[in-house]
Amino acid sequence: MNVLSARILFVVASILVGYFTANQTWLGGVLGAVASGLIILLESFMRRVSVRGLSSTVFGLILGLIMAKLVGDAFSVAQMPPETLANIRVILTLIFCYFGILIGLRGKDEFNIIIPYVRLRKQDQAEEVTVVDTSAIIDGRIQDILKTKFMEGKIVIPRFVLKELQQIADSTDPIKRQRGRRGLEILNAIQKESGLNLSLHEEEFPEVKEVDAKLVKLAQLLQAKILTVDFNLNHVASFQGVKVLNINELANALKPVVFPGEQMQIKLLKEGKEYNQGVGYLDDGTMVVVEEARKLIGQEIKVVVTSVLQTPAGRMIFTKISR
Repeated sequence: MNVLSARILFVVASILVGYFTANQTWLGGVLGAVASGLIILLESFMRRVSVRGLSSTVFGLILGLIMAKLVGDAFSVAQMPPETLANIRVILTLIFCYFGILIGLRGKDEFNIIIPYVRLRKQDQAEEVTVVDTSAIIDGRIQDILKTKFMEGKIVIPRFVLKELQQIADSTDPIKRQRGRRGLEILNAIQKESGLNLSLHEEEFPEVKEVDAKLVKLAQLLQAKILTVDFNLNHVASFQGVKVLNINELANALKPVVFPGEQMQIKLLKEGKEYNQGVGYLDDGTMVVVEEARKLIGQEIKVVVTSVLQTPAGRMIFTKISR
């Protein structure tokens, strides 16, 4: 049964209830139809209300009712007419419920005891949670990383990341469309992998516009790490106290270490930026620049390492032809 079928069934049931409640008159059926329409309209507006916000509101409302009851009992000790005491209780309930709801909404990020976010676990056994960024899915290397079992715990794909992937896949730009479709294919492949604790998180954070800001907020809420290849997100999240797993940093750390004086075989593929340079690449993508080798492009030669330069984009190895 879909949402439309449930609404139609609800309207029909409301008309029948109104009809029989009003002694089988058509006016009761009309009132039932109007009431069901208003309820459906209210339900459509509530789609923007997040589960976290609703839970925080209920928590604050319960807190307000408890405080109103305690303060009202204190007033009942005084000798006053029952009508006055009843009015005071109503006023106290209204005031404390209002303050309770506001406190719940303003502090919803700190309410880890709210039911949808309770994580039942042993005190000495913390569950690792990793939130995956759009860029990490499109990059594709996440599939191989997860296959190696180096990452433990729960892997969380936020709903807003999935929506962003779908928007990129539907883009009019052919390059963006290709990247988005690749990301969806990678995500489907990951989902089919056995043994992975993968879940889709429904929290949308409608008050936050940027996807990166939503990722940071969700990571803070779940006390999770963020898996990404986005350089800017890496710094923004780290500044806000969120741990980041950057795939590019992992790839750079796993590249083979070379020292000046070592020899290697390299195939030259193109010219370098400087005069008479040749450029080749190692299997892991590391760029190797060979001096005085422009005329040897297309050949595989033996070179000697002269220096290694680490840049934000990766590592570059400078060499010369081995004599």
